[in-house]
This record gives sequence, C-alpha cells and structure tokens, in this order.
Amino acid sequence: MPVLDRHDKVFVLHLGDGENRFHPDWVAAVQSALDEVEGTPGPRALVTTATGKFFSNGLDLDWLDAHADQQRDHIVSVQQLFARVLTQPLVTVAALQGHAFGAGAILALAHDFRVMRADRGYWCLPEADIAVPFTPGIAALVQARLAPRVAHEAMIVARRFGGTDAAEAEIVDSAVAGDLIQAAALDLAASHASKAGETLATIKARMYAEVLTALRNGTAH
Repeated sequence: MPVLDRHDKVFVLHLGDGENRFHPDWVAAVQSALDEVEGTPGPRALVTTATGKFFSNGLDLDWLDAHADQQRDHIVSVQQLFARVLTQPLVTVAALQGHAFGAGAILALAHDFRVMRADRGYWCLPEADIAVPFTPGIAALVQARLAPRVAHEAMIVARRFGGTDAAEAEIVDSAVAGDLIQAAALDLAASHASKAGETLATIKARMYAEVLTALRNGTAH
C-alpha cells in the first residue's frame, strides 16, 4: 500500500512494491497521503515513485470485474485523484522507476514533471489494445499534456515508450540511469519547493480548467 515519507522539504509518496493497481483502498491511501502533503505549511514539493518492476500497472481490472455495480463510482474516484494531483498547490515530480501503464501512465502525466528510468520500463496507454475507451476527462488530460502527434500515437496505437523514447517525445522530462532516478527527482522537486502555495494552485486550476471540468464531470462507459 502507498506510504508517505519526507526528505527535508520534499515529500516522497511510495506507491508500493507490486503492480500498484488502482484498487479502492489503494486510491484512498493515496488521497490520505495528499491530505497530509497539502495540510503541511511552508515550502514543500512532492515526488511520487514506487519500488520494483512497476510504477503502476493501472486499474485493478479484477476488482472491477468482480464489482460491476461499483465500477462507475470507482472510475469517478480515480478521475478525482487525477484532478487533485494535477492541481496540487506545490510542484510534483513522478519518478518512473518501472512500468507505467494505463491509469498509472495517466497518474504520471498529472504530475508537473516526470523522470523515467532510461534502461528499463515502459510508459504506455494500452486502452486501444484492451478495448477500453478513454473517458472524456482522461482523453482531455492526455491531450493537454502531450504534443498532438505523441498523444495520437499513444492513444490510437498504444505505443510503448521506453525511457529514452519517452524523453525524446517529451512524455517525460528526462531519462536517467536506474540508480540515479530518485536523486534526480528529489533534486528537481527540492529546487521548486519555495513555490508551494495557493498561488500555484490557482495557476494550475486556470491553466487546466477545461481538463478539470471534464475529469470532474465525466464518467466511464
């Protein structure tokens, strides 16, 4: 389950050491961690990372299949999480030490910056391959954060981007060696810790107003 740590001015949200799928309890734990981050005064920033093979492998499809009557509410809660990460009143950095697929890839996009391991792991939106359409909110988020050509390729053909390719496509801001990824993310986050506050939250909310409306109002089919 996700746990929160702190390195001086930088909070580190560890998503877990498994597939880190979006189970309701997992989402609730992430939301609880964000409560603590947002409620802490003073300069601060956030790094989100994980341990092992996966940053996050996306939605918990087994849970969704077993709880058909709760699917809609769960997707709404996931989109609310994306909206919250997108508008954090502080700078956020996703450190992709492993695979980021589906909702895990979207979570990374909701951060202000992304650092990815160069030699292992993929960033991928597999929805076209698994016959799951993007919700309006998620489609809006992807298209707001990626260049049109890259968004088209990622969404239409479900291309898997390795770290170097992801950096070239500007999906991530940099690709580094595996043993350097956390240090790189911490350094980047710490350099912007002084920006934390309501002004930054307002800037983000206005910058992504249309995306936030779609995330907060849209639902899945």
